[in-house]
Amino acid sequence: MGLERKLTVEFIGTFFLMLTIGLAGSIASGVGPLAIGSALMVMIFAGGHISGGHFNPAVSLAVMLRGKLGRNEFLPYVAAQVAGAVVAGLVVIVLGFDPKQSLALESAGKMLLVEFLFTFALAWVVLNVATSKDTEGNSFYGLAIGFTVTVGAFAVGGISGAAFNPAIAVGAMVFNLFSWGDIWIYLLATLIGGAAAAKVFLFVEQPGDAA
Repeated sequence: MGLERKLTVEFIGTFFLMLTIGLAGSIASGVGPLAIGSALMVMIFAGGHISGGHFNPAVSLAVMLRGKLGRNEFLPYVAAQVAGAVVAGLVVIVLGFDPKQSLALESAGKMLLVEFLFTFALAWVVLNVATSKDTEGNSFYGLAIGFTVTVGAFAVGGISGAAFNPAIAVGAMVFNLFSWGDIWIYLLATLIGGAAAAKVFLFVEQPGDAA
């Protein structure tokens, strides 16, 4: 399947995920987490059969380490995802939904911890429901992945903003939801979380199931 098609899907999916985050107003309260998880779910169902429906560099890293994404595809995937998030962030600004102040979040240590844990959870769910032979051909993977983000957003949105995704973190910084000074936290925690999920997945899966 052509890489251009996959990248188009990754751009569109990340765009609408980021746009939903921006227009939902707050990912730490109200029904925002439900809207965000639902946006991810429907974009995965729409594009998962073409690109895998990652919409997240940390997930792409986990899938690559798991052996289901070519190493030559990883950086193009990341570029498409970041581009989708940035364009969505600019649309949020145009629509006038950019906040005057960034979210008031917890300390860097707490942010690192929760972003790592829930990115691990997200990548762990993706690998198990969308890449394991035991769940191959299932119809629930988009729902499981979307609700993982919903759970994380409700649980720790007030601590870290609940990005669990480097591209989303960048997009949120474009329209001032997150502070640029925190970019290192999101990059470090999410990428390590995705990599750790891949390592644990390969450890616990039976050799035939992880092939």
